[in-house]
Amino acid sequence: MATSTSIEHPGTTSAPAREAAGTRAGRLSDPVFQAYAILRTAFVVAPIVFGVDKFFDWMTPWPEYLWAGFADHLPGTPHQIMMGVGVVEITAGILVLLLPRVAPYVVAAWLGGIVTDLVIKSAAVGGHTQVFWDIALRDFGLLLGALALARLAAVFTPPLLSGRQRSGSRHGSETG
Repeated sequence: MATSTSIEHPGTTSAPAREAAGTRAGRLSDPVFQAYAILRTAFVVAPIVFGVDKFFDWMTPWPEYLWAGFADHLPGTPHQIMMGVGVVEITAGILVLLLPRVAPYVVAAWLGGIVTDLVIKSAAVGGHTQVFWDIALRDFGLLLGALALARLAAVFTPPLLSGRQRSGSRHGSETG
């Protein structure tokens, strides 16, 4: 009597179902692909929108989030530094669009830097006023989301250089 060692968890899509979901409609009905699409869309749009806002301060006065120690050691005014941050964020959003297997790790590292800045700023001020612990915690959650996106992209996005794209590769020239 043969037994299966595969365990299906409620709410997950089985590997055969994912293989059968090769059509666009099939992929869109896959909850795991939906999670990937939601995260990828969010990590493309949000960095671009927030990056553009660093130039205009429509949503918030961004220089207030910069620790004075960074402003003292970097060239330019706090607003100019935040415009540089905006350029990095816009670039990160475009990278997630173009390189979804790699760019989420870059975004996670960037968010780690933001969390570090907010923790330093909050610890330097102390107390419970003019601190950004809540935003640091939120950005840590976003960092985890970026890491989840990277893992999902490994499933749903082809590698940068697949066997067909590498000319003269050993795998592309094998005949059996």
